[in-house]
Amino acid sequence: MTSHTTRPFGRALCAMITPFSASGDLDLDAARRHATGLVADGCDGLVLSGTTGESPTTTDAEKTALLRAVREAVGDSVPLVAGVGSADTRHTVRLAQEAEAAGADGLLVVTPYYSRPPQTAVEAHFLRVAEATGIGLMLYDIPGRTGTRIEPATLLRLAEHPRVVAVKDCSYDLSAATKVMTRTSLAYYSGCEELNLPLYALGGAGYVSTVANVIPRRMRAVLDAFDAGDTTGAARLNGLTAPLVEALMARGLPGTVTVKALLDAGPVREPLQPADREAVDGLRAAYEELLAATA
Repeated sequence: MTSHTTRPFGRALCAMITPFSASGDLDLDAARRHATGLVADGCDGLVLSGTTGESPTTTDAEKTALLRAVREAVGDSVPLVAGVGSADTRHTVRLAQEAEAAGADGLLVVTPYYSRPPQTAVEAHFLRVAEATGIGLMLYDIPGRTGTRIEPATLLRLAEHPRVVAVKDCSYDLSAATKVMTRTSLAYYSGCEELNLPLYALGGAGYVSTVANVIPRRMRAVLDAFDAGDTTGAARLNGLTAPLVEALMARGLPGTVTVKALLDAGPVREPLQPADREAVDGLRAAYEELLAATA
């Protein structure tokens, strides 16, 4: 069993894609269908309008419409975490308040990007959002995209706020994560697919997975095996998913692009471009290999 039992937003969370129609408009019917299918296949929480959800290219109104549609589709029992991060604190606060009003259970708040603020400013940014809303925050630490890390010392201070409850960790620093988990009650969710099981074994709360758009049951099975005490089985299942994880996440294309290509889930918005035929063929081969191995 994992040592951390705090799971404010569930355990097996999907970073859900945002479906668009062939003309590039928000496709709410497809979003409802996809969300309902993910929950039926083992996701106990959904993260909307994150990186995988193409948040940089959706409008504020589209984010709200998506949240309302998914809430309607999955009901009140499934935690919904809304991505509200931006490089502008005032904009982030406004998005957070709109998401809360639209029915979000939590807020995914990324470190302000591009401007590379110092840690005091990073801390102040998150606290402004926490003070402006009444629901829990999942801090999104992804320095490879934002250019700024949330340092462990900053996380230790932020954890003192009652509405700072979780971290989506894409820092690739298990040592730092262990330090913060040991000294706080923050729920750590892996945002790096290849570290889902290692972080869980160290006391993490679960994952926020892009790959779960494609194989939700198989991703969850890894955690189920570990919780059942079958660590060998968890490692085996994790290993079986690894080739598809690599194909989707580590071959030069964003996960949004590869997932939509494999699911035939509509276009991506520019500046992203669709996967080419060679990439799609590789994705399908990896997916079929996994299905055969886990049949």
